Amino acid sequence: MELPNTVGWIGLGVMGLPMARNLLKKTKQDTKLYVFDVVDDAVKQLVSESNGRVEACANSKDVADKSTVILSMVPEGSHVRSVYLTPDAGVLASDLGSKILIDCSTIDTGTSLAVRDACSEKHPKATFYDAPVSGGVIGAEKATLTFMVGCKNDDPNVQLLLNLLGLMGGNIFPCGGASLGLTAKLCNNYCSGSIAIATSEALNIGIRSGMDPRVLANIFHTSTAQSAILDDWNPVPGLCPEAPASKGYKGGFRVQLMKKDYALAVDTAKRVGAELALGGAGLKVYEDASVDERCRDLDSRVVYRLLGGREDWREDFPEEVEMKRDATRRALQAGREQLKRGGQ
Repeated sequence: MELPNTVGWIGLGVMGLPMARNLLKKTKQDTKLYVFDVVDDAVKQLVSESNGRVEACANSKDVADKSTVILSMVPEGSHVRSVYLTPDAGVLASDLGSKILIDCSTIDTGTSLAVRDACSEKHPKATFYDAPVSGGVIGAEKATLTFMVGCKNDDPNVQLLLNLLGLMGGNIFPCGGASLGLTAKLCNNYCSGSIAIATSEALNIGIRSGMDPRVLANIFHTSTAQSAILDDWNPVPGLCPEAPASKGYKGGFRVQLMKKDYALAVDTAKRVGAELALGGAGLKVYEDASVDERCRDLDSRVVYRLLGGREDWREDFPEEVEMKRDATRRALQAGREQLKRGGQ
């Protein structure tokens, strides 16, 4: 299915801007991008990079007026309501016809369904999809995001969704119906946030017991404690050079946003009658980190700092241990590749 040559984008924050950049980079040269954000600087930045392919719009309605497909990526449910439902300036104030609306924000399912219902009532030929993402800023920049789409596999627009979102992500999952993309995302972030706390606690136990965290992380990597948090988003500074923890916890997924998503997941569990053993304690960790001056506005893996994790651990462990650890990882990886080749 051919991609449209007019695409709207609303929301150019830390996730939205790199996503829009990838969309621009991977679409045909005659594709025009119409953008709006409440922060003018973000819009001007994208316009300046686009060689005339990006046009700044006055509001969300203006974006919708000029675009065939409209995507949005904003922080909270109140922002989504503003983007779509603001009288005279929201997306639904436009004459949408059969246009496709895709909201990539992570919000509560109630708000998403309310916007969808309003769209169906006012514009019965238009279609609204929830399509939240996982992968953080790094995934947005590298176009390796996972999209969780609130639609069925036999949705009439599924091929267009796969083609379009595939320009920004490596995995696109139709989740079964309206709002189920958000359900999947909230479940993912609840799990991810809990793993980040557990990984922080476990590595801190090891460090305080006198163990080099590089060795312990390598053991985790080859054992049952392995995870994407451990390997790519490690909360201990210095274990993953590209992780926000190794850059002063700057960038990444802000701890306040994790608190929001974690709380939404806990609320969802209550609504559907799912019992949680970790939910209350985990939520308090993110609530505390969100108001702690040492943690606020930093990447959510900063919970390691909140929990008293040692960030100066290198003082106690010689550099050669790291070299041995890297050599071990390379040997393990080579062994795995050899096994794969042998099985082919």
